[in-house]
Amino acid sequence: MLPAPVAPGDPRNPRDCGQAGKAAAPPYEGPNTTHLTVADARGDIVSYTLTIEQTGGSGIVVPHRGFLLNNELTDFSFTPVTPGQPDPNLPGPGKRPRSSISPVMVFRDGRPWFAAGSPGGATIITTVLQVLTGRIDRGLSLVDAIAAPRASQRNAARTEAEQGFLAQPEADKLRALGHRFATSDEIGAATGVERLPDGRWIAAAERQRRGGGSAEVVLPAG
Repeated sequence: MLPAPVAPGDPRNPRDCGQAGKAAAPPYEGPNTTHLTVADARGDIVSYTLTIEQTGGSGIVVPHRGFLLNNELTDFSFTPVTPGQPDPNLPGPGKRPRSSISPVMVFRDGRPWFAAGSPGGATIITTVLQVLTGRIDRGLSLVDAIAAPRASQRNAARTEAEQGFLAQPEADKLRALGHRFATSDEIGAATGVERLPDGRWIAAAERQRRGGGSAEVVLPAG
């Protein structure tokens, strides 16, 4: 943390952007990806994931608009995974990187059922997928689907997995098929909302990951 005023930095030289001196403790909400899921009394739902990749993003503000451009170009692969072979995650016109941002809304009979999303970098896709399969295929409540142990495979030799996932019988079945695991303290930090058949709402967040999430249903006054 530097005392104000701080001289402007040069976005072409990130090391010169006021980072000298003792590093400050990160803010409570963290400097990285944020996800929120909300619904209003009419049933409108927003599932919103925001990231600028790193603190300050690209370091460039859009003139006269006041928001930072991200540097998500870093989520592309700049060399093929297999040398000499085409790689869909190489940068190119009209392409999006493999990345992460996967806010979802699920509809049933044409009406909103539930929505969810998560921060977590490259683990976001697998986090959201496991929330979906937990709620839809396994019949877990939204709260339990978010709290369930997770794993994350991203074309690597080993699959990241939380300790709770490794303790399940399914992990042994995967090992028998040749899967190898690397232990991760936590994967993702999901939130979600669900509309119940009687019109009420459930708001759900993490029970333990990242110290527990925030979920609340706000009732109108009176």
